[in-house]
Amino acid sequence: MKFPPFEFHRPGDLPEAVDLLLSYDGEALPLAGGQSLLPMMAFRLVAPKALIDLSAIPGLDGIELNGDSLRLGALVRWCDVLCSPVIANAHPLLVEAVRHVAHYQVRNRGTLGGSLAHADAAAEFPAICLVSDAMIDVVGRDGKRCIAARDFLLGAMETDLREGELVAAVRFPIWPAGRLWHFREFARRSGDFALAGVAMYCDPDRQAGVCRNWHIACFGLGEVAQRVDAVEAFLEAKPADTAHIREAVLIAQRHLVADGDIHAPAGYRKALATELLGRGLNEVFKAVAGGDG
Repeated sequence: MKFPPFEFHRPGDLPEAVDLLLSYDGEALPLAGGQSLLPMMAFRLVAPKALIDLSAIPGLDGIELNGDSLRLGALVRWCDVLCSPVIANAHPLLVEAVRHVAHYQVRNRGTLGGSLAHADAAAEFPAICLVSDAMIDVVGRDGKRCIAARDFLLGAMETDLREGELVAAVRFPIWPAGRLWHFREFARRSGDFALAGVAMYCDPDRQAGVCRNWHIACFGLGEVAQRVDAVEAFLEAKPADTAHIREAVLIAQRHLVADGDIHAPAGYRKALATELLGRGLNEVFKAVAGGDG
């Protein structure tokens, strides 16, 4: 299908991009990778008066280790994540999640900032930001803001971005040595959006046979990825055994919220998520017992 008519701008820095967005009174949209926005325009789901192309803004594609954080610019592409030894060491869970993002062609153009601002409930990256306690750096008319991922993701394609604001970067805490993690999702076909998925990590105490600092998120169920706080609290310093896995799954069943659609009913999505959660916990606990890092 043909795009609706629109004006096109390619600013050279963030202040210029913000000014352009504000000049259209909310009827312009930023263009990063375009892997979600352009299909939506083709299907007339959105019809902005203007696109503000961010690709010429220097520094938005940077990958940096700054003290105790990994900083990824908004224009870092999925293929950049997969090819970066810095990210592989600093956040292996992110790398594994990105392997599940769409298809090769999409991973060559799609960006972290675009995915985060789009905030699709079934997307992998918002879930990784949520489970990792990532901080989102945004720039707007009032300067810079730093927003926790939990506060940034509000609902289906809804974020805390204000009019004229842009995602500039995402910052993740550095990954400590020995941390255990697991990522798993289920889709009808490789590259499709997940019907449900789970991401988790913890820090093992192998001498005691327990894990601490649990972080668990499920995605693809409802309007936004969900941290399973009750399960995290239950598992804290619990011995690695099947009884605790079963109880954790039951707790997740009580707390997870799922919606049905044409792809799967709500009950199926929740059952799938809790099954993936149980399998993931089993793999992590096996690693604690077996000494695999």
